[in-house]
Amino acid sequence: MTDEFSVESVYAELLGRAPENKMEPRLAPLHRAMDILGEPNKAFPIIHVTGTNGKTSTARMIEAGLRAHGLSTGRYTSPHLSKVTERISIDGEPVPDETFVRIWDEIRPYLEIVDGELEADGQPRLTYFECLTILGFAVFADQPVNVAVIEVGLGGITDATNVGDGQVAVVTPISLDHTELLGETTEEIAYEKAGIIKPGGFLISAAQPVDAAQVLLEKAKEVNVPFRFEGVEFGVESRNVAVGGQMVTIQGIAGRYEDLLVPLHGAHQAENAAVAIAALEAFFGAEKPLDAEVLQEAFASVNSPGRLEVLRTAPTIIVDAAHNPEGIRVSAEAIHEAFSFSKLVVVVGVLKEKDAEEILRQLKESLGDLASEYCFTQSNSPRAVPAEDLAELALDLGFGEDNIHVAEKLDDALEWAVERAESNEDLAGGILVTGSITLVAEARILLGKPEA
Repeated sequence: MTDEFSVESVYAELLGRAPENKMEPRLAPLHRAMDILGEPNKAFPIIHVTGTNGKTSTARMIEAGLRAHGLSTGRYTSPHLSKVTERISIDGEPVPDETFVRIWDEIRPYLEIVDGELEADGQPRLTYFECLTILGFAVFADQPVNVAVIEVGLGGITDATNVGDGQVAVVTPISLDHTELLGETTEEIAYEKAGIIKPGGFLISAAQPVDAAQVLLEKAKEVNVPFRFEGVEFGVESRNVAVGGQMVTIQGIAGRYEDLLVPLHGAHQAENAAVAIAALEAFFGAEKPLDAEVLQEAFASVNSPGRLEVLRTAPTIIVDAAHNPEGIRVSAEAIHEAFSFSKLVVVVGVLKEKDAEEILRQLKESLGDLASEYCFTQSNSPRAVPAEDLAELALDLGFGEDNIHVAEKLDDALEWAVERAESNEDLAGGILVTGSITLVAEARILLGKPEA
């Protein structure tokens, strides 16, 4: 009987490899592994999702739509919030522990062959992310699933997931992130992400900066695939705040879908829903509208852990995994729109590879007077910016000294934030935990949320 320790032992083995933030820009070892394993990457159709923000939420919406149509699904996303098995989901649920361990045991000897060949050639052995990606494909082939929704880890061209060829290539909004690896402009970043657009596919893109849209358009024309862009061929027609989310009307590429309840907050989630619907239409044929009732059923089941997720009330504690300036901006807009806080206490932690200065500047600008106090903290990640350094940066950016608190440990930060939120006599104070996915993951665990 497989148990938690078995999953943890596999996870420890994976962590012994090059870490997730050290992805290798290569695909040859992935193709070699697929060849040895009997090409699990070709065992099912793929909807491949890239972009800077909104990938996981969009992937979850696409998955829900596929399942509502009666298809068995695989979903590969990253990073995880509570447990590594969340990354490899079957029919909307994390892969069972037993399956995760069994498939790893089956493929490990073959991965060791690839490791040996790489080391003989003077290259690093397969990385943590490469191994997890191979494991994901192997799990989905073993199931087998009818279709897999695969989220890119980083970029596109040489991302490990690009060993699979998407029947539909989905590009969510592109903005500046991972610039040291992907490029200094949205045009350069789009070039990397356009790598998932393959012959025989279909491009569905969110609205993009002009330079990024041009790159995607040229790539689609180069490989001769149809393309549809949000704001041109499809998009959000209207939306209204509703209890637990929003009511949206979406013009798709094949039909118009009125009054869909999307149980997620913010204009960005309505736009993600439009992209997801267009991706589903493209997958099912692009000429025939989807069944509106089936679509409503699909969206009613959608959740997106760690994305403006309410973990507790009285006071309301929201966690949001925004970790770049654009993500912070759209989340702040959604908070202003969907919540009626009289004041907001913000708990912030950022990882070193991120643009902490721009993240803090965006928080200050977007939340404005609503954010009365900030607590700077750090996750347990070795990549976390020290809380004191964030506080010093905030002072340099004009955050008032009286409005800043430092707590190195997240549990202390949350305790302080709750006290400050409850100091409001009208009891309408809230707490936002944001700035990094690792911080949000730890907050979910501390507050007793189950795996995502």
